[in-house]
Amino acid sequence: MNVTELARTLKVTPNELRQMMPDLGFDIGQKAIKINGSVANKIIKAWPSLKRKLEQKKQEEEAKNRLLKQSLPEGEKKTIHVPNFISVREFANLSELPLSIILSELMKNGIFSSLNEKIDFDTAWLVGSELGLEIKRQKEEADTKEEEEGNKLIQALEKEDTKTLIARPPVIVVMGHVDHGKTKLLDAIRQTHVVEGEAGGITQHIGAYQAKRQGQIITFIDTPGHEAFTAMRSRGARIADIAILVVAADDGVKPQTVEAFRIIEAAKIPYVVAINKIDKPDANIDKVKQELSNILKITPEDWGGKTICAPISALKNIGIDDLLDLVLLSAKTEAENIIANPDASAIGTIIESHIDKGAGPVATILVQNGTLRVGDNLILNNYNIGKVKSLSDYRGRKIQSAGPATPTQILGLKNAPQVGDMLEVGTGERSKLKKIKGIANASGTQSANSGDDDEKIKKLNLIIKSDVLGSAEAIEESLIKINTKSVHAKIIYKGLGNISDSDIRRAETCNAQIISFNVKTPPNIQEQAREKNVAIKSYSVIYDIINDVRKEMEAILEPTITRVELGRLKVLAIFRTDKDKQIIGGKVIEGIIENGAKIEIFRNKEYIDSGELTRLQSGKQDVKTCETDEECGMEYKGRPVILVGDILNFSKEEKTINKL
Repeated sequence: MNVTELARTLKVTPNELRQMMPDLGFDIGQKAIKINGSVANKIIKAWPSLKRKLEQKKQEEEAKNRLLKQSLPEGEKKTIHVPNFISVREFANLSELPLSIILSELMKNGIFSSLNEKIDFDTAWLVGSELGLEIKRQKEEADTKEEEEGNKLIQALEKEDTKTLIARPPVIVVMGHVDHGKTKLLDAIRQTHVVEGEAGGITQHIGAYQAKRQGQIITFIDTPGHEAFTAMRSRGARIADIAILVVAADDGVKPQTVEAFRIIEAAKIPYVVAINKIDKPDANIDKVKQELSNILKITPEDWGGKTICAPISALKNIGIDDLLDLVLLSAKTEAENIIANPDASAIGTIIESHIDKGAGPVATILVQNGTLRVGDNLILNNYNIGKVKSLSDYRGRKIQSAGPATPTQILGLKNAPQVGDMLEVGTGERSKLKKIKGIANASGTQSANSGDDDEKIKKLNLIIKSDVLGSAEAIEESLIKINTKSVHAKIIYKGLGNISDSDIRRAETCNAQIISFNVKTPPNIQEQAREKNVAIKSYSVIYDIINDVRKEMEAILEPTITRVELGRLKVLAIFRTDKDKQIIGGKVIEGIIENGAKIEIFRNKEYIDSGELTRLQSGKQDVKTCETDEECGMEYKGRPVILVGDILNFSKEEKTINKL
């Protein structure tokens, strides 16, 4: 029986049926199209009792959740400190929540873990946030040092004389759930409000751009996802002054909306909610506001709260001006914090970083204090990282300097910094840092072999997304074992959960393919991958990954070329000489000669020139080979320098396909 037909009989959707059945003892497979007739009949017959069982289970879950909410006073959150990696069981013990609730939340986010498997900090943070917990990173020595480095901007501003500090453009970050219109909103602003009215003038993507409204410049950061913003914030960088939280009017609050809001909350920056897609027939602004109130606990301004909600349509360019006006209004209330000294030595945060084949390390920096100029020496953590050779603005135009809140692309770095790194103008020690290619992200990790910079080594760039941390580590360990001196499987990033738009952008930036292990790729993400020509390969067996990656690594290896000596011939006659070839006759004095062989000409044991054997005859018949003591005629292609008595050496090149 078709699964669709069975679902219709039971009055549920096929997807609901596939998800329900494993809990009820009937594992019909998540991608099953048909089901055994006898199994289908059992399900139909037992459906009334099965349905009651499901309802009972649902009620138990709801009761647990009610108990959980009642255990804490209204508005109060329990705070727990979590290390970089923690087992599911330990996390449940720390949070004092039932294991079933933790596992359920993990499953909602596409992560299927056992009790003893480890999850990373950001997964724990996301799950905890959805359960009303305040999750903080358990500080380790490296984290403390990183935080100290991140506070440099605050320290720099505190040292400034208040008379030198002047207003700078506000920096805005746009966040929200995938497919709710973040990119469309940025495009709408870009097309109508770019500085100097140069609509469509942006020739390259540098991760940020500037717009103008009411005569005031506004800087927008187009981050590759929440992970990048989290990476910046985790390094102590107050990268943005105001956030725009985008929520679709036809879809409401979704998991990534919650994640984005938690990030904005943790960054402690003001925000404006943009309710997008109001032009759609099924748009429901009141429903969105209700969900904002119920799920995020924020009350819209027109409902008596403090949160500004702006209805817009990025597609139809409706309400964009009003939204920008609200952003500027928020900036005015934060005016005392949106200041800088343009005459100071520059300090700024990296918002994009990659390796360009022609230009080397390329990074986009948002200058946060001072002015960055061509020729400035840059340091990272007191180590020299390079000298500014050139600066480009968001339109790709060369500029000589960049002031506060100006995004600019830098050439001249020795190493590629990570997103979130803070660079300063100054003199430091000679860099001992390894080059870091790709973009660092807080929700995943860079692999042990990701810093390998030997240009002679061929590399296959990979991004791993898996259901559990153990799987990702097992895949990485297996791939490291098949690395050779000539070719490496280079893991740019590994993380947990379903593939997101951030993974697609990261793969596009790093020219990598995505390995998906037991996780899903939503249809809209598949579409993005096709548009950006990013390969996503899904697996459920690690052995298959290793085999496929090995084949791809072998394919990018250059074959070994070996010269094979064939034989020698003495020239007895010259029959014809043309501009670029000769017809000659001779006798094979050693070995064998083959049609298509390479020819080297020797006269009195001195090398004269080289060419190619393009035709070989014996007894006026075309042949492929001639052996020792045989006489033959041939066509030589090359400079016509052969004379009677010359010795011709024949050789060929053999290609050997290298195997791992």
